[in-house]
Amino acid sequence: MKFIRAQKSCLALAVASVFASGIAQAAIDEIIVTANKREQTLQDIPVSVTVTTGDTISKAAIQDIIDLQSVVPTLRVSQLQSSTNTSFAIRGFGNGSNNEGIEPSVGVFIDGVYRSRAGSSISDLPRLERVEVLSGPQSILFGKNASAGVISIVTPKPSGETGGYIEASIGNIGYKNTKALFESAISEDLSFDVSANMTQRDGYFTNIAGGPAMNERDRWGVRGQVSWTPTDNTEVRIIADYDEIDEVCCGVSNLVNGPTGAVIGLLGGQLVPEQPFAYRIAADIDPFNEVENGGISAQIDVDYGSFVLTSITSQRFSDTFEALDIDFTSAPLTQTSPNDLNVDTFSQEIRLTSTGDGDLSWMIGAFYFDESVDYTSEVMWGPQARNYFDALVAGLGAPGALGAVEAGIGLPAGTFFATGTGAQDSFSQEDQSTSIFGQFDLQLNEQLTLTAGFNYTQAEKEVTVSQVNTNAFAAVPAAFVGALSALQSSLPPVVNLPNAIEGNTTDDSDTTYTLRLAYDINDNVNVYGSYATGFKASSWNLSRDSGPNAADLAALVAAGLTANAPNLTAGSPFADPEESEVYELGLKAVFERGSFNMAIFDQTIKGFQSSIFNGTGFELRNAGMQSTKGVEFDLVYYPVESLRLGLAGTLLDPVYDEFVGGGFEGADLSGAKPAGIHEVSLSLSALYDFRLGKNDAYARADYQYADEVTIVDNLPPEVAAIATREVGSLNLSAGMNTPSGLNLSIWARNLTNDQYLTSGFPTPAQAGSFNIYPNQPRTFGVTARKSF
Repeated sequence: MKFIRAQKSCLALAVASVFASGIAQAAIDEIIVTANKREQTLQDIPVSVTVTTGDTISKAAIQDIIDLQSVVPTLRVSQLQSSTNTSFAIRGFGNGSNNEGIEPSVGVFIDGVYRSRAGSSISDLPRLERVEVLSGPQSILFGKNASAGVISIVTPKPSGETGGYIEASIGNIGYKNTKALFESAISEDLSFDVSANMTQRDGYFTNIAGGPAMNERDRWGVRGQVSWTPTDNTEVRIIADYDEIDEVCCGVSNLVNGPTGAVIGLLGGQLVPEQPFAYRIAADIDPFNEVENGGISAQIDVDYGSFVLTSITSQRFSDTFEALDIDFTSAPLTQTSPNDLNVDTFSQEIRLTSTGDGDLSWMIGAFYFDESVDYTSEVMWGPQARNYFDALVAGLGAPGALGAVEAGIGLPAGTFFATGTGAQDSFSQEDQSTSIFGQFDLQLNEQLTLTAGFNYTQAEKEVTVSQVNTNAFAAVPAAFVGALSALQSSLPPVVNLPNAIEGNTTDDSDTTYTLRLAYDINDNVNVYGSYATGFKASSWNLSRDSGPNAADLAALVAAGLTANAPNLTAGSPFADPEESEVYELGLKAVFERGSFNMAIFDQTIKGFQSSIFNGTGFELRNAGMQSTKGVEFDLVYYPVESLRLGLAGTLLDPVYDEFVGGGFEGADLSGAKPAGIHEVSLSLSALYDFRLGKNDAYARADYQYADEVTIVDNLPPEVAAIATREVGSLNLSAGMNTPSGLNLSIWARNLTNDQYLTSGFPTPAQAGSFNIYPNQPRTFGVTARKSF
């Protein structure tokens, strides 16, 4: 209650301060956004949206979507064990990493096209107009995968003028980036642009066992678009893109070395010390990430006078082939363990949007989504696996026990954990969804507008699971191995889907809606109150740790389907849908020297889909309920015309209202604070524009702060106490634009070399050990661009 009263006090003070400023016409440029899928100014739209313009991205030296969080405090972005394994959270809500079956709760859209795989980076787009971050459920207009928010990336259309630029950057850690763009017009009605980019950087993680440095960058992409206006009322925009990644990534550090570390040493392996920011790893396998992405989209807009018809059609693919050293030691406990992911996506959106100045504005539309996922994952034991497990068993006081079990059941010596045995899992998923939506804005009088919207979504998914398992020890009935049964949790056999007992389809449907009342106090101040709901369909657990529901387990045994999996335990083959809702009060104001926006919200997700790493794999489950009360604010102030000061922040009070079994060793997390969600996140910025001789110049500084928080949930207390993150990062940049079109800039990100943990996990098959991902160290460089 104190937190809620504090929020109301903040809003009251903000309103008072705005009025005390002597409201006048804003001296700042209007920012156009399309958060409601129609053009509106940022200050007029009654939605909590943060906009980062292309100019800010350039001057702040924001190089990819991970850097974006330094200027958008409500956004949290984490890169995990591969170049494309990226998770997004808005207001503390988000998921979608580490399991190919979990769809994200934060939707990423580029030029109106949904990107189901969120590994796209800003650096892959040579020219940006703006990035809009929409907070809270956005399912009405953006569909089933926007239950926590939306990141909408907008690029400019071809200008129709002949010109372009060439840009080159160099920096520390061997950083090199090149971008180029050319645009022109073929005729008065037909214009185009083509662009390309390439990024390279050395790795900053040293492998003490030898091999290349990790966390390098090696990626390139090309993009082309055409804008055609065949008639006065018709516009066609076609975009095609292709990019590749070929990188050694991603390194992890040791936070805690458990008791099994001594065994690794006896086998000739190495473990790095418990120094998370030494950026060192011990691995006998070089991790690699090979990615190809591409697609084409076509947007057609036809103006019929009283309404505009818009059609957006997209076909995309994403192919990923990657591997890492999953035992995270230089001892050869496992062989190279490749993952192969192929995703093909088709989407079609059609909408009608009213035009004109009447009291009723409306939008209606439909959306179709069709995606095929094929995924294989393989883990095979290496030449030291048997010795490792023999040593663990000896440590338990039962030396030679594995050999005794082999002899007792008539298996040749050395059968268990033999080199080249293990598990190969193949998954496929067909995902089809359709939705219809509408939003209606009724102007009740000159100051008051009522908005109502709905979205009906139906999502059908069909999966198959097939495993080839040669891990003999896991297939021995637990009764035969006694106390050694704990070792059987590594690469256990599963029952394939479909089968005679378990279904392999889900069919979900839901209607989400929004109600909003917006009031214009005057030309420069408006307030709003809203209620909105969101929806995300069921997610299948495309992981070898997927077990049957408890209700189906006995039937599987009775049907004789567990003969090859005698120790099968109940699990979660899929997570049920999650549903979100938010109550929100907002204020938007412009004044003589700037602007102030604020939103107070109470947001809840029921059945939050959570993927938790248990040391051998990922468990998919629904949290009963997670809620967050909070405040978002964004203040821009110009003390003089040439100096822009910014302060943006998010204050959150998150809690698991209900999450039974979500903690360490199945502890009840109900009433606990969710890990990884900062209560206080701030972004401070200053931009000074000035003349340097005949040149326009600027200097910019921004500082990102986030208070201390435990990074993941399922940790023993002694690890949770040190597995924390607190951010205090300073970024600086300065540049000069000459009349000849030459732009020069210098920049530094994380100048103070702030060190914090981004995420972590229990080390596989090494009880008591814990690995973490440290943040990127200080980077700096120079950029030159020549426009023509």
